[in-house]
Amino acid sequence: MKLALAAFRSTPFRLLFAGELVSLLGTAVAPVALAFAVLDLTGSATDLGYVLAAGWLPQIVFILIGGVLGDRLPRNLVMVGANAFSAAAQGVAAGLLLVGVAQPWHLALLAAIRGTATALFFPAAQAVVPEIVERELLQPANALLRLAQSSSTIVGAGVGGIAVAAAGPGWAIAFDAVTYLTSALILVRMKIPRVVVERGETIIRELIEGWNEFRSREWLWVIVVCASVGNLVATASFSVLGPLIAKRYLGGAAAYGAIVATQSAGFIAGGMLSLRWRPARPLLVSTLALLPTAAEIACYASVRVTAVIAAVAFFAGVGLEVFGVNWITALQQHIPTRVLSRVNSYDALGSFVFIPLGLVIAGPLADRFGVTDTLWGFLAIGVASVGAALLSRDVRTLRRVDGAGYSEAEARSAAAS
Repeated sequence: MKLALAAFRSTPFRLLFAGELVSLLGTAVAPVALAFAVLDLTGSATDLGYVLAAGWLPQIVFILIGGVLGDRLPRNLVMVGANAFSAAAQGVAAGLLLVGVAQPWHLALLAAIRGTATALFFPAAQAVVPEIVERELLQPANALLRLAQSSSTIVGAGVGGIAVAAAGPGWAIAFDAVTYLTSALILVRMKIPRVVVERGETIIRELIEGWNEFRSREWLWVIVVCASVGNLVATASFSVLGPLIAKRYLGGAAAYGAIVATQSAGFIAGGMLSLRWRPARPLLVSTLALLPTAAEIACYASVRVTAVIAAVAFFAGVGLEVFGVNWITALQQHIPTRVLSRVNSYDALGSFVFIPLGLVIAGPLADRFGVTDTLWGFLAIGVASVGAALLSRDVRTLRRVDGAGYSEAEARSAAAS
């Protein structure tokens, strides 16, 4: 356990952990609030999909720029600026809802602003950990950060559902704005060295360098393709059709919040497991760990009992967390730090690219074929994508690389073994 908590010896890591914990608490409240804000305004799953898609599209458009900025500037300052933009967007959204003048297009526009901020935040946040902890502490550090996310989600989702039911979505989104601002004030205290960019380096050349690093590793792009399909399926099933099922059959926001909170408890269990368990073939294990999510989709399609869906969601959460920790650690171990933000941005671009499509088509497909048949269709697509990823030998055989003596040559040797 000493090794599991050793990352806390680093002051920058403690600040990162605190900043993430605070902002993620609000971020966990916001999706429940936004979903039911739109459903209260129009009652339409299609409208909800459009609003959510508006938040994802800028992430796809600007994520590569976020990667370049994360490799050029002190990564904590990129994160601070992004959180400040998110705080402003959520503050305006909360005000419109509280005054009672919000329209779906208002919420879509503000979601787009927050999505742009997320595109700047994500690559820097993923790449900052190797700068502030020792290499042998990467996996426990990542597990601790994801435990912060999971803990925030389990509290935030549960509180969010209750808060929306009791006070309305406006106050919940206002809380999210405050947490973003607080996080920015914490992260600005981190001391991260400025990256020196070689004279003559342009954004295009830096993007090309990042792309070459990305495409040269089969395990990397295969998992990203799998994630692109899986994220389409998951966001359509859980972000659009999940709230719709909760509203129609389970009693509304409180039930949906309880399911999300229970899944987050699974995230915590998966994070605790990942603090100690370091599989020799991390991608093989983590890809298989995605399969319980299929069972959760099946429960939404066939079981209209909150307790049953929540129980299955717990195990799906364990699997997703095992995947997340091992995936982030694999990137940090096998990708040079100087290009890590850019590679993270290509990872995010590929992983997120179909999310807006899933959000937009979920409602119309449910209207055309029914919610149940639509969920079964998404389930089949998701399982097929996981199976396809496991066909890659590099995915099945990539090995963990620990220790201070790591080099890029050793990483390539490990991938080939």
